[in-house]
Amino acid sequence: MSTVERDTRHDIIDVAERFFRQIGYQKTTVADIAKSLRMSPANVYRFFDSKKAINEAVAERSMSELEATVAAIAAEKRPASERLRDILSATCRINAARYLDNHRLHEMVACAMEESWDVVRGHIERYDAILRSVVADGIARGEFTARDPVTATHCVRMAMLRFCHPLLLAQCAELPGPTVEEMIDFILAGLGAVRSAA
Repeated sequence: MSTVERDTRHDIIDVAERFFRQIGYQKTTVADIAKSLRMSPANVYRFFDSKKAINEAVAERSMSELEATVAAIAAEKRPASERLRDILSATCRINAARYLDNHRLHEMVACAMEESWDVVRGHIERYDAILRSVVADGIARGEFTARDPVTATHCVRMAMLRFCHPLLLAQCAELPGPTVEEMIDFILAGLGAVRSAA
C-alpha cells in the first residue's frame, strides 16, 4: 500500500470517527464520509468494502491505542504488582474518558461487538497477552502466589469488566459496589501479592 493510500485510509477513519461521535454510527452514511472528504462514495469503497469495514477500522484503531499504552506499562522495569495496578487503572481511565459521556460511541462499540466480533476478540486476546506477561512475571519472581497465569489473567479481566467494558461503564456507574482502586486491591490480594514487593 502506497503512502497516499495509507493517508487516504487514515483520513477516512478520522472522518468516520468524527461522524460516529457527532451523529452516531447508525445515522452516518458512506456518502456523509465521502462528502466530507470531497470524494465519491465509490472512492471510499476502494479503501473499505463496506460501512462495517470502516467501523471495524475505527474500533480497531481505538483498541490499538489502548493496547499500546498498557504494553508500554507492562514493559517497564518495576514490580509486577505496580505495573498491573497501573495497567488496570489506565484501562479504566482511558475507556471512561472515551465512552462514559458519549452514548454514540457506545452504539459504535455495540455494533462492533455484534457485527465484527473477530475484531473485538482479537483485542481481548492481545490485551490478555499483555496482562498475562505481567502476571507470569510476578509469579516467576515470587511476587504473586497464584500458580496459573492463564487462569489468573482471565479472572483479573473478568473482575474489572464493569469498570472497563464500554457498554457496562454507564450501566453500572450507579450500582453499589467497590471503587476501581478497591477492586484492584482485591485483585492483587487474590493473586497473593507479596506486600514487600509492591
